[in-house]
Amino acid sequence: MPNAPHHTDRHPADFELIRRVANGDEAALTALYDRYAGVVYSVAHRVLKDEGAAEEVLQDVFYQLWCNASRYDAARGTMAGWLLVSARNRAIDLLRRRKPADTNSMEEPVPLAFNLESSVARTQLISRVKSALGILTPAQRQVLELTYFAGMTHGEIAEKTGEPLGTVKTRLRAALHTLRQVLAP
Repeated sequence: MPNAPHHTDRHPADFELIRRVANGDEAALTALYDRYAGVVYSVAHRVLKDEGAAEEVLQDVFYQLWCNASRYDAARGTMAGWLLVSARNRAIDLLRRRKPADTNSMEEPVPLAFNLESSVARTQLISRVKSALGILTPAQRQVLELTYFAGMTHGEIAEKTGEPLGTVKTRLRAALHTLRQVLAP
């Protein structure tokens, strides 16, 4: 069973819904789907650039939520974060099945502590992310976009840009550090 939510949980109702999903409540799954399907689909579509594949990832993420709801741990992050990381990882896995890739690990995404349910929060989030991306150097932004939206590994980015692997990793690390500072609640 999931751990109890802690004081940083921005959406305490999510904990109750996930508890109900773990107990087989389809209405609770529907409520979470209605709340988060839009942003999950957006992440998958941004990575895959394919509507059908993004819809496949969306359905897979919520099917896995249905099957594994008891594994959600509110102490490790928000429901939105859990779903978005799942969508991103599944989309990248789908991309990699389409093309061979090397085994360089990728950094974890920047955690965002926003209530993504409301359009106001989404608008604020988009504005903050755009502002934060504007702070990055063009090289940092390129590496970040290739990593998170093209699903490329560090080695693939180094090959594409002609930069040394260490430079690619350093730029990504610096970009993530900057984003964490700017986007911290």
